[in-house]
Amino acid sequence: MKITLKNEVKFYRSQEKMTQEKLAELAGITRKSVNAIEANRMVPSIILSIMISNALKVPVEKLFSLEAVND
Repeated sequence: MKITLKNEVKFYRSQEKMTQEKLAELAGITRKSVNAIEANRMVPSIILSIMISNALKVPVEKLFSLEAVND
């Protein structure tokens, strides 16, 4: 069994009808970083996770969680 990071940033951003550009601006990062996080190509630091959480007004634990995946 493998543990992976489940990422709901795109879901919550879409719920707010927010663009990647707007989220990037609010979180103080680039749009490319938002895209990489949403595509699971980048795992954000704890600080960045909190910044994204604040920008979306969603608790960090709703944005990111651990998920067990069978190999």
